[in-house]
Amino acid sequence: MIFNDKVAIVTGGSSGIGLSTVIEMAKRGASVLIADINEEGGNKALKEVEDIGGKAIFENVDVSEPKQIRNMVKKALSEFGRLDFAYNNAGIEGQQALIEDQVIEDVQRAFDIMINGVYISMQEQIPAIMESGGGAIVNASSIWGLNCWPEWSPYMTAKHAVSGMTKSAALEYASKGIRVNAVAPGPILTPLLLRGWKNDPDQASGRVPMRRIGRPEEVANAVCWLCSDEASFITGHILPIDGGMSAEIG
Repeated sequence: MIFNDKVAIVTGGSSGIGLSTVIEMAKRGASVLIADINEEGGNKALKEVEDIGGKAIFENVDVSEPKQIRNMVKKALSEFGRLDFAYNNAGIEGQQALIEDQVIEDVQRAFDIMINGVYISMQEQIPAIMESGGGAIVNASSIWGLNCWPEWSPYMTAKHAVSGMTKSAALEYASKGIRVNAVAPGPILTPLLLRGWKNDPDQASGRVPMRRIGRPEEVANAVCWLCSDEASFITGHILPIDGGMSAEIG
């Protein structure tokens, strides 16, 4: 997969799966706009790309703010002249609690980032990608966008919404040169997983049929493949990357 002369946006690109995707895109020759609310982490990510000889810029973006999303896409176009790919990855875990105990402000924040943030990102990215002659969008769903787990209803709801909007967008733009898919990771070794499992990833690996947790680069490689011409007849697909978990619980 060679992405020379291609331009990508990766939201949530300063750590975890987002950072791995930034690195893999850059290794393949893409110019990458790293979007993240964490400026310190974003600048570290930028240096990692520069250290491997890649090309990237960092934009401080809160995807719950539509104006910042618009400015993000404008920045990619002004710096690189086009937009070919987007990986809409920014997210939070939300609050663990029964529905009756959820704090509505926390629920709204989760929805603003993981539902509205992805939807509005696509709204802004699609015209830019069409203007560039077509391309691909990959959204970050989850195995919990295909199944469910108790006490995480804001996260589950958001990821199911991402799966739905991915399929809708895929159908709307299939004849217009834009493919839209989503990845649905299971347990992946990221800061998010370590927080959720209290720094004990072995608890998570015991639930996986392959008896290990995934690596961020395994998801990043799938994102790159879905963006590439090797996946040119694939759109509207939600791809589990979970060591078999969704097959077992689904």
